[in-house]
Amino acid sequence: ITECFGEYRSGKTQLSHTLAVTTQLEVSQGGGFGKVAVIDTEGAFRPENVIPIAQRYGLDPERVLDNIVTAKAYNTDHQMELVDHVGALCATQPFRLLIID
Repeated sequence: ITECFGEYRSGKTQLSHTLAVTTQLEVSQGGGFGKVAVIDTEGAFRPENVIPIAQRYGLDPERVLDNIVTAKAYNTDHQMELVDHVGALCATQPFRLLIID
């Protein structure tokens, strides 16, 4: 578990977008070659921001976005339910990263 914190507009969400892409790289390229789950607590996840990052790494943006599962958490109880749901998904699909932003 890694916590990233900082002031507003310091790049935390941009870092999570980048990690959501690089996690999908082949293992030989330093990635995890798997899917990513994003629990969005602030409405900050922007698919359009993922596209140029995917292109930068030579990945197909549509495929990258297809491998990112997102859910909006409305409160802390809902957030915990989503974490449990992602845990169940990990048993059947190759998820390599969970981002809670």
